[in-house]
Amino acid sequence: MEKEITWSIDQRQSEIAFMVKHLMVTHVKGTFEKFDADITTTGKDFTTAVIDLSIDVNSITTGDLKRDEHLKDADFFDVKKHRQIEFRSNTIARADSKGNHDFWGELTIKGVSRAVRLSAQFGWSAVDPTGVERIGFTVNGSIKRSDWGLNWNSVLETGGLVLGDEVVIACEIELINASTTRAGLSTALASSSVNQL
Repeated sequence: MEKEITWSIDQRQSEIAFMVKHLMVTHVKGTFEKFDADITTTGKDFTTAVIDLSIDVNSITTGDLKRDEHLKDADFFDVKKHRQIEFRSNTIARADSKGNHDFWGELTIKGVSRAVRLSAQFGWSAVDPTGVERIGFTVNGSIKRSDWGLNWNSVLETGGLVLGDEVVIACEIELINASTTRAGLSTALASSSVNQL
């Protein structure tokens, strides 16, 4: 029987990003700078993955301080009452011929939980110079912000809206096999020593 593997996200090498249509003309991109996840798989079979992701909403940045503060207030994320965005996976499909996995889970924003479908494309795997195993994925999807109560908008003189409802999700995720880190190896060796006693 294959062992359970715990993976962590390397925040320095990962990006959780989104895009929203602005003025019906172009997309504004934003990112969340702080996030963490507990991810486990049976062996390296990611169809068995259990993903618990949390995002610090206060870390949102779009390159415009005034806009960022607006996104944090009650018109949008209401950070004072809801500091975290959370995602928990429940089903992950087997990869197609191009290496894409569709996966489903529950996304919670502002206390509202709804089912979402995302797509993850396996990018690469490697062992870095320190002996740590790393795996990369690109994650994509889209949601309607109004489904989570992020309803603010304004009508333009031409009749259009300032912001689109669709939010495009585009993430680059680099995972670290915790058992191959120095701390992970130390824990494994200590456990092995205890079992031999």
